[in-house]
This record gives sequence, C-alpha cells and structure tokens, in this order.
Amino acid sequence: RAIVRSAINKNCRVFAVHEGDSGLVNGGPEYIKEMKWVDVRGWLNMGGTNIGTARCKEFRERWGRLKACKNMIEAGIDALIVCGGDGSLTGADLFRAEWPDLIKELLDKKEITEDTYHTYKHLNICGTVGSIDNDMSSTDATIGAFSSSDRICHAIDYIDATANSHQRAFVIEVMGRHCGGLALMAAIATSADYVFIPEKPTSVDEWSDHMCEAVSQHRSRGKRKTIVVVAEGAISSNLTPITCEDVKKVLVDRLGLDTRVTTLGHVQRGGPAVAFDRFLATLQGVAAVDAVLEGTPDTPSAMIGIAENKIVRRKLVDAVKLTKSVAKAIEDKDFEKAISLRDSEFHEHLKYLIAMNTADFREPSLPVKKRKNFAIINVGAPAGGMNSATYAFANYCMSRGHVPYAIYNGFSGLARHESIRSIDWLNIENWNSLGGSEIGTNRTTPEEADLGLVAYYFEKYQLDGLIVVGGFEALESVSQLEAARESYPSLRIPVVLIPATISNNVPGTEYSLGSDTCLNKLVEYCDIIGQSASATRNRCFVVECQGGNCGYMATMAQLCAGAECSYVPEEGISLEQLETDIQTLKAGYASDKGRNHTGRILIKSEKASKALSTEVIGQMISLESEGRFDSRTAIPGHVQQGGIPSPIDRTRATRFAIKAVEFMEEKWSVVHNAEDEIGEFEDSDEVSATAAVLGIERSHVKFRSVKTIWNNETSHGTRMRREIFWEDIRDIADMLVGRVKI
Repeated sequence: RAIVRSAINKNCRVFAVHEGDSGLVNGGPEYIKEMKWVDVRGWLNMGGTNIGTARCKEFRERWGRLKACKNMIEAGIDALIVCGGDGSLTGADLFRAEWPDLIKELLDKKEITEDTYHTYKHLNICGTVGSIDNDMSSTDATIGAFSSSDRICHAIDYIDATANSHQRAFVIEVMGRHCGGLALMAAIATSADYVFIPEKPTSVDEWSDHMCEAVSQHRSRGKRKTIVVVAEGAISSNLTPITCEDVKKVLVDRLGLDTRVTTLGHVQRGGPAVAFDRFLATLQGVAAVDAVLEGTPDTPSAMIGIAENKIVRRKLVDAVKLTKSVAKAIEDKDFEKAISLRDSEFHEHLKYLIAMNTADFREPSLPVKKRKNFAIINVGAPAGGMNSATYAFANYCMSRGHVPYAIYNGFSGLARHESIRSIDWLNIENWNSLGGSEIGTNRTTPEEADLGLVAYYFEKYQLDGLIVVGGFEALESVSQLEAARESYPSLRIPVVLIPATISNNVPGTEYSLGSDTCLNKLVEYCDIIGQSASATRNRCFVVECQGGNCGYMATMAQLCAGAECSYVPEEGISLEQLETDIQTLKAGYASDKGRNHTGRILIKSEKASKALSTEVIGQMISLESEGRFDSRTAIPGHVQQGGIPSPIDRTRATRFAIKAVEFMEEKWSVVHNAEDEIGEFEDSDEVSATAAVLGIERSHVKFRSVKTIWNNETSHGTRMRREIFWEDIRDIADMLVGRVKI
C-alpha cells in the first residue's frame, strides 16, 4: 500500500508482481499488474500478502532470471522493491548484479532494440525485510515479527491460566528455524521458566540439568505452573535438534510434572498486523521508493531497516552477509560469535532473561558491600508495561543482591500511609501480562504529597536509588526530587524516570511505555468501526482518541488505520481545513459509486479544538454531505488505557527497568559523595545528571539530565515536549490518503 501510493504520489507507474519471483519469471499482465491508487484501499488491516508469495526454483537459475529481465522490460519496469527474507533479498541483489549481462544478452539475441537496451540499462533494487523470525541483521525489527510475537504472547497468556489451574507444565514450540528472536521475546514477555534457542545451546546433559534446576526451584518456592518455550530450530551444542517431546520427557521423567506440548504453528503468521508492523511497513515502503528513485548505477542495493525508533537505510549485501554469518557461526559451533552477531537488543534480552530466571535461587552476582536498597514507584495515569517494569526491576535487583522496594499508590501513598514494602518474588511472578498498575498510581507529585515526609521515608528505609515510572507528572516529580537534594540529604540518590504514558508526551524520549498498547487498542477499534462503516456503505466515522495536548496518538492512528485525516492540538481545526476535508469525503463517495470498502474514518484528538467537539464535527459532516453519505461518532475513552500490554511494551519495560538499575549502580557513588571540603552538597553537572530520563531519541537509548530536559525542552503550559518529533509522520499519513492540506 505504502509503496504503491508513495510511488504514484511521485508521478511513477507502479506494478505489483504477483506470486513472488515466479511472477517475474512467468510475466504477462496476469502476474505483473499495474496498480492504481484505489487498488490498495483497505489493505492495511489484512493479514498475509494480497499479491501472493512463492518460492521459485526457476529464478535461482540464470535462464529464469533472463526471462524475468525480459518480462520486466516489456512491462516498463526499471526499479524493483522486494519484501522478503534473506533468501529473497540475496536473490534480488544477485539479479541486479547480473542485470547488465542479462540485458546485453537480450540485445545480442535481438529480443530487444538498441533504444530499449539503453533505456533499461540499469536496475535499481531496494529491500524491505518481511520475516516473522526477526532474523535479519542491521535492523532491530523485521516486518511481521511483532505481529507474530503478539499471537504467541496471547496464546501463552491463555495457556498460562490453564497451567496454573492444573499445576501443569507446558512446552510451547514457536517458529524460528535459525533465529531464537521470537522465542526469546516470548519468554521475556510471558515470564517463561526456560527457553531454548539455536544461538545458545548446551550439551544434552547440561540443558536438562539447567532446565530442571530452574523449574524445580521455581516450584519449590510456590509457583504452580511451568512454561518452557522452544524455538523450532533449538539445538544442543553438538547441533542435535531439541524437540518439544525431548523437553517433555525430561520434565515428566525427572520432575514428575503433568506436562503438555503445544505447537503454535502457522497461527503465528496469520491475522491482521499489529500497529507497530503497520507503522514499520508503511515507513519502510515510503523510504524504499525514495531509495530506488535516488539510486544510481554505482549505488549499492539498499535495505530499509529500523534502529530503535528511526528508519535507516543500510547496504543490502552487508546486511545479508551478516545474517548468513550467524547461521555459519552456529554451524561451526561458535555460539558466542553467533550471539555477538545479533543486534544489541537480542544480546541484552538474553542476558536479562538469564538473570531474572535465576533471581530467586542463585547466589547474587554482586558482593555484599555493593548491594543496595532500590525502590520503584508509578506516577500518573496507568499505562501498559508498568507491571512489566516492576517485575523486571525486582527480579534483576534480586539477581544482583539488591533489596527491591515498591512504593504503593504514588507519593501520596508514601506520605500518608507509609505505603512502601519490599517485593516478594512469588507475588509478582505473573505481573508481566497484567495491564494497569498493581502497585497503584496517581498524579500527585512529591511537593503536593509533602516533600519533607517523602524525604523522611527515604531516610527511614535507607533508599539508595529510585525508579519513577510514569508520564508528565513523573517527569515533574523527578525534577522536584533533583531540586530538593540540597535541602534533603536522603534525596541524594540516583533517580531514573522511565516514561510511561499513552500520550507519549514526555520530553526527552520518542517512546513511552503504554503508547504501543494504546495504539493497538485504538487501531483495532478503528478496524472494527471501519468494517461497520464499510458494511453500511456510505458512512464515515469520527473517532475521538486520548492524548491530552499531544497529537502523537491521533497521528499514529491515522497512519496505522488508514484514516482520511487526523485533527491534533498542535494544529487545531480551521474551518477552511475542515471544509476541504468534507469536500474530499464528498468527492470520494461520489467516485466510489457504492463499491466495497467505502467506509471512511476521521481521527480527532480529544483536545484538538475547544469549539469543535467530536459530536459537532460529525453533525457538520452529515449536514454538508447532501444525502450522499452519513456520519457517526465513536469515542473509545479509557478502553485505550487498559488491556493486556503488548509484547513491545513488555519487552521494552524489561529492558528499560534493568538499564535503570544498572544506571543507579553506576551513579550511586557520584551523587552520594557530592560534598565539598566543608561537607556542603556540591551540585555539579555530573551530579545533576544522576537524576535522569531514560528515553529513546532517534536511533539511541539515552540517559539525559532531567534538569536539562525540564528547563530547555519542556513546554510546561501544555505539559509536553517542545519539539514535535512526529511531524514528518503526519506528512506521510496525509500523503498516503491523498489529503489536501491547507
């Protein structure tokens, strides 16, 4: 959809090659079809691929590629964008490398003219990676991986309830022939007891011993169920496959557990894409069109990927080479190299999972003198991932030897009721899959609660560090604690903010926990509404979304749900723009003439206009429609805040919480020793930076001083960041629906 509409927007003709490489080899209008703007309407919420895909033996042979070359030239194609795994992309890059020889052969055989030869002398290629295994190097995520992860996590969540009820063990096989990314993400997101992945095998005796140790220790501490995740490509250190039946036999024979096996199979591939995959695929599609248009004969074939939160362009040949080297390292039994060749997030996830899964029974990794008392608190509205952050924080603290404390019901709970207590391992073992906030949250800041009492309890419990999870009120709270260090010695500890709010309005980061969960709920809601509108033919819906003064959620919902437009507080709603949008609706319905997929959606942020409410906009559209169509309004409200956290929010919460603990370990001595020669508190830039925001900024995860962010990057009146980092996404979203912007 994105490639078709972006190419048309740039005055290109664009074709869809049906049935993969075999479509290139077979050629003709049956397989190579020119696409128009309306041809891809409604494709965003469809699973699979509407143009088909197939493996093609003929394309692996030179004669097959020669035939494909001629078919492309006959269709008038001089650039190719390929979405597939490393095999498809390798074949595409080889095709480009051979192109000069192939087209020369066609000329020599007089199958093309001299003019045609010069017109199609060069072929530009760009790759976008579609693979649920998330197995391509040089990108953090591949198209489809998080949709698959979502299916897996939901399935395990359901199985978990059965396992807990019957005190059973479940062995769950997930896809991943050469990459354990899916299994690893699922194990973290669902708090699995053990995971088998091809990148980190052990001997036959060792894996059974390690698994039985973890499972038996968890059971002895009161855990009622056991979940073991097995990647389909799991192996032992001698490259012998480890099957689910092998694992089941060990659990039954050695531990006597009532064990079941569940193979999720191809259910992992199906269903609508989650919001992140729609976002990723859309932005990669737009970037891919730019890449082939900007390409020259000397430009290496590009691959579009993502690094943290930024779309990036990599060399295709380098990415494929690195990916294949992982498989080669596994084949050579060099498993350390295999892990090192995966991206940093994979390496971190593996390290953190091992630490958390042994937190309750292994000897802590830090010596006694370095162990601290760390606390976590939630501030602001609930957001998906808050419980995952608490779970990861507590388990990682235990694995290191720290005492983890939870402050219940925010700063007011601490000041009024001394609501702070150490975290028990068994009580939090299922928190990863719970929405909301199990330790409670509210919007009260330390100054509003009583800063003196907050400092008193920090001293009473000898806290050495604090993690604050929340939105704008959490940022304000950390700023207040940092400013009060001079007056209260007990506040001279590292403090880290992990942004968590569905609005994604926290300065210092482009991603807040909960925003992905919220976006999934909102996009799913819009899909259902759109289906209703389509069934009723000529109807549009105005959907109101949350987000406060920040239009991020409305913009992302427009992009991921294919809405006709979105109205956000940063722009407001001008009558001229509203009139233009209504005229566009009228023209669209007039040209549709009752065909399918005619339901349309408009997204309005709750504070986009003080004068024009969602209901008023709906009424204006109905009045202006002149009977051609009607409009309805839909307000999902607090549905957007609730529900089971998405795998992205669960895994990022885990990653952020553990990074925050590591930051506090590293910075404790800096702020603790911040005194001058006469014992007065000395606030330097280095000391100030120990009160930090942990955020994603473009392609990096960073800790940045809360003082700098609060003073220089925060719009206090609107309670958000000054820079609108998602402005280019608005332009793309508008372009892909053909919106005329005033």
